[in-house]
Amino acid sequence: MTTARLSVLALLASTALVAGCASDTGAPQAMGKASAVNASATMRANVDNFMLVDANLEAHELYRLSDAPAVVIVTQANGDAVLQGEAPALKTLAARYGAKGVEFMMMNSSLKDSREAIQAEARKAGYDLPILMDAYQIVGESLGVTRSAEAYVINPKTWAVVYHGPVSGAAGALDAMLAGQPAPAATVASTGALVAFPERGAQKISYVRDVAPILEAKCVACHQEGGIGPFAMTNYDMVKGFSPMIREVLRTDRMPPYNADPHVGKFSDSKNLSPDEVKTLVHWIEAGAPRGEGTDPLGAVRHVAAEWPLGKPDLILNVPKYTVPASGVVDYQRPYVVNPETEGHWIRATTVKPGDRQVVHHLLTGWMKDVPADGHSSEMKWQGSVGGYAVGAESNIQPKNVGGYLPAGGAIGMQVHYTPDGKETVDNSQIGVYFYDKPPELMMRNVVVIDPTIEIGPNEARHQEVAYVEFPNDALLYSAFPHAHYRAYSSDLWLQTPDGKKTLLLSLPRYDFNWQRSYTFATPIKVPAGSKLIAHYVYDNSRRNPANPDPNRKITWGEQSWEEMFFTSVAFRWMDETAARKVDSDARFAGTRMLGMLDDNIDGKIEKSELRHGPMGDMLGKYFAVLDTNHDGALDKAELAKAQAMMGARRRGSEATVDGPSASTPLGGR
Repeated sequence: MTTARLSVLALLASTALVAGCASDTGAPQAMGKASAVNASATMRANVDNFMLVDANLEAHELYRLSDAPAVVIVTQANGDAVLQGEAPALKTLAARYGAKGVEFMMMNSSLKDSREAIQAEARKAGYDLPILMDAYQIVGESLGVTRSAEAYVINPKTWAVVYHGPVSGAAGALDAMLAGQPAPAATVASTGALVAFPERGAQKISYVRDVAPILEAKCVACHQEGGIGPFAMTNYDMVKGFSPMIREVLRTDRMPPYNADPHVGKFSDSKNLSPDEVKTLVHWIEAGAPRGEGTDPLGAVRHVAAEWPLGKPDLILNVPKYTVPASGVVDYQRPYVVNPETEGHWIRATTVKPGDRQVVHHLLTGWMKDVPADGHSSEMKWQGSVGGYAVGAESNIQPKNVGGYLPAGGAIGMQVHYTPDGKETVDNSQIGVYFYDKPPELMMRNVVVIDPTIEIGPNEARHQEVAYVEFPNDALLYSAFPHAHYRAYSSDLWLQTPDGKKTLLLSLPRYDFNWQRSYTFATPIKVPAGSKLIAHYVYDNSRRNPANPDPNRKITWGEQSWEEMFFTSVAFRWMDETAARKVDSDARFAGTRMLGMLDDNIDGKIEKSELRHGPMGDMLGKYFAVLDTNHDGALDKAELAKAQAMMGARRRGSEATVDGPSASTPLGGR
C-alpha cells in the first residue's frame, strides 16, 4: 500500500480522536491529584494509541496488542526503591498472567534517565520487562503519570484504563477483568518516586507564534501543493482540521517519516523533529489548537512543490510508459533507454520523479555497456546506478568531490515495481541527472548486505536474520539504505572492526515499508580493512502486524511485497581509490560474499546447520562433503571460494541470480 493511501486511512481512523483531544486538556491535572483511585472515577475513558521504543531499541505500539486479554503498564524511574523492592513480585505477576496472554510493559517518563542508565538500572534491579522510553513525556502526560511504581491495567477491547494504582493491586484488577467483572478500586496510594512533568498544563501555545514556524520548517516541504503529503498545509484552518491526525502520527512516530532512532548516531539528512517541537505540536493540539493573533504565516505564502527540487537537470531520462492495471499482480518491469550521452560524465546528483506515486513502488537503474538485443534490461549487466527511487525517497546528492561515473553510449536499464491502486493508470516517470562541471577526485561505490536464503515460519512474531559484508581494504562509509517488505519489523547496522569491537551505526526500531530512504551519516564512518558491516532484520509474520497479508504462510525471499527481502545497501568509497585510479570493487568482495550471507553465527565459516533451502543452500548441501576438503565439518573462505566459482559458472550459463544483486547494484533486486 502506498504512503498516500496509508495517510488517508490514518486520517479516517483518527477522527475518533477529536473528542479525546478535547477532554485531554484537563486530564493530566485531574489525574495528578491522586494516583490511588479507580480509573473510571477520574481518568479519561480510553488510552490513545502510541508507539514508544524501549531501552533495548525495540518498538512497541499499543494498538498492536488488541488481541491480548489485557495490557499492563508499570511506570519506572531510576533509583526508585519502591519499584526495586517490588521487582520480584512484578516478575511473578508478569509470568502468571503472561501465561494467560496478558501483555506487560514498563515505561520511563523521567527526563533525567538516559537509555544507557535505564539499561543499567534494569540489570541491577532485575527488571526483565521491556522499559519503554517516554522521552518526550507526551504518553505519560496523557495517562496522568505522577509516580514510579504505578500500574495501569488497560482493556484492549475498549482501550479503557480499568485500574490505576499500586502494583500490588494489579492482580485483583486482572482477575476481575479476565472474569468479566469490574476491576476493584485501588485502596492505597502509590508511594513510588515522583516523576516531574514540568510542562504539564502550563503551556500557552499559539498557531501563529509557535506552531506555524515548525510546520513551515519541517513539514511543508512534503505537505504543499504537488507534494507527497496527503494534504497541503495551506493555512490555519487546514492545519486545525487535520490536527487530530497530526497528533496521532506524532504519538505513533509515523511522522516525520525518518525512522532512525535518535539515540543512535547522527545523520546529516535527519528529518526528525526535536523533542521541544514534538511537545509543542502535541500540547497545542491538546489545548484545542488556538490560533493566536497576527497574520497566518502559512496562509501568507503559497507553497508549491518544484517540478525538479534541485533545479533543471542536465539530463532527463524518460522511463518507457507503462499501463498499470487496476488490480492484480504486476511482474517487475525491466525496460531500458538508449544512453543519449556521447561522452562520459560524473554524476553529482539524481532525482527520480514518479509519474504516479500511488503505483510506483520503486524504480532502479544501471548503466549497461550494450543496448539489450532482446529488448529487456538485465541487472546482471548493470555497472553503476543512474538514480533510484523507493516510496518516500528523495533526491540522491553525492558528497562534495565524490561521484559516480556514467560512460558514454550503451543503455540505461531499469527495474520498476508497480503496485495497482484500484484504477488503471499510465505511468510516465522521469529521472533527472545532474553532472559535475569538472571531474571529482573521489569515487563513490555501493555494496549490499544481503541474505537471499531467509526463511520465516508461519505466525512467527519476532523472526531474526543476520548477514554481513567484509571489507578487505580501508573504506569510508557514507550512508545506508535498509530495505525489506511487509513483514519487516526492525533493522540495524553494526560495524565490527578486526579487534572485535562492535559499534551500532544505525537503528530502525520500527521499519516502515511505506517510507524507504537512505540514512546519511553526519560524519563518514571509517571502516578499517578486515572489518564487517553486520545487518540484523527482525520480521513480524504474526497477526499483530497490520500490514501482514497472511500470517499462516511460510515466507522466503521474493520480489513481490508479500514475499520478503533482507537488503541493506551502503554507499562508501575505497581509501586507496581515486577517480583517476579505479579499482575492481566487485572483485574485492567476491571472495567473502557468500560467507557473509550464510554465516549466521559470524565465526568465519559455514556449518551444514547454517544452510537452508533454496538454490544456494541446496547446492552447497548437496556437495558439502566434497567441498569440505579439510574434513572439519565446515566450509572456510578458501572452500567457499571454490563453491562460488562453481556456482558462478552455472549462473553465467543460465543468467539466474544465485547470490542476489550485484555488489555494485545500489538497491537492486527489490
